[in-house]
Amino acid sequence: MTSSSNTELLFSYGTLQLESVQQANFGRLLEGQPAAMVGWRKDMLEITDPEVLAESGERFHPIVRQSGDNNDRVEGTVFYVSSDELLKADAYEVSEYHRISVNLISGDVAWVYVAKV
Repeated sequence: MTSSSNTELLFSYGTLQLESVQQANFGRLLEGQPAAMVGWRKDMLEITDPEVLAESGERFHPIVRQSGDNNDRVEGTVFYVSSDELLKADAYEVSEYHRISVNLISGDVAWVYVAKV
């Protein structure tokens, strides 16, 4: 990825993996690779924001919560984004999510959107 901004790692287990969402928010398809995080479980959240519904085409989006159980694992993709694109991802996510940094199984530290406590 060529950018004057710093490269950030962004882990997605949900709609940020969709090409339609990437094109709508970043104007490009993101580069990434398979990844996972341990100690988290995935639930579903009903989305009511019309813009997010239009971009994803999905009424229910996955959302993760920390379980504390090392047998729980959430699979997804870690993407390489610029600092500016990370802010665009912040704007896409609805208020039930917030961004934190997590350790992935690979040892990388990435940003991820999780359920607000």
